[in-house]
Amino acid sequence: MDIRIAPSILSADFANLERDIAQVASADLLHVDVMDAHFVPNLTLGLPVVARICEVSPLPVDVHLMIDAPDEWAVRYAQAGAASVTFHLEATSDPAALADRIRSAGAHAAVALRPASSGDELLGLLDAFDMILVMTVEPGFGGQSFMPDMTAKVSRFRKAIDASGAPVSIQVDGGISRDTIATVVAAGADTLVAGSAIFGATDRTAEIAALRARAEAARRV
Repeated sequence: MDIRIAPSILSADFANLERDIAQVASADLLHVDVMDAHFVPNLTLGLPVVARICEVSPLPVDVHLMIDAPDEWAVRYAQAGAASVTFHLEATSDPAALADRIRSAGAHAAVALRPASSGDELLGLLDAFDMILVMTVEPGFGGQSFMPDMTAKVSRFRKAIDASGAPVSIQVDGGISRDTIATVVAAGADTLVAGSAIFGATDRTAEIAALRARAEAARRV
């Protein structure tokens, strides 16, 4: 899998969102967090705003649903134009079936794991998904510190995916910066979500390039 950088608009200026989205056009994906104030203690964007983001974004939109009812809502985000829709394992009883419905709606399907979730039940279902998201912070708020013990989970999934032969990406979200990106790439991640590291930079294009360079260097080691 190629290295992909996905700026998270959770750290963008919501009053100037289209401007900020345009400033990260050198990345690979645009990561959009949808939170419902139930599954996580924060409230962000809903379907109408995400649909409009999909219309104006120069990048494929990667929607991360941190909500209680992904079985009801996930397909709607795919239909709204999201290139990828991620739901949490902890919020659905049949992740493979939900992933199949997302794919049928025309989007890639991904499943996310909170830090406390082992994800063992996914090991026999890997080919049902296009991507596994390993959270390296507790979901809900940007700007949190990276949890280094989560790299073991990344490594475990990378070994399982490689052994299965399934073309599944591993995404990491939480505390990704120049200081942490090499660690998760070395563990097997290929899709890196960065919020404050990118949107907090004066030159966002340069920051994306720096993160990509460090990730690619870690992969070559």
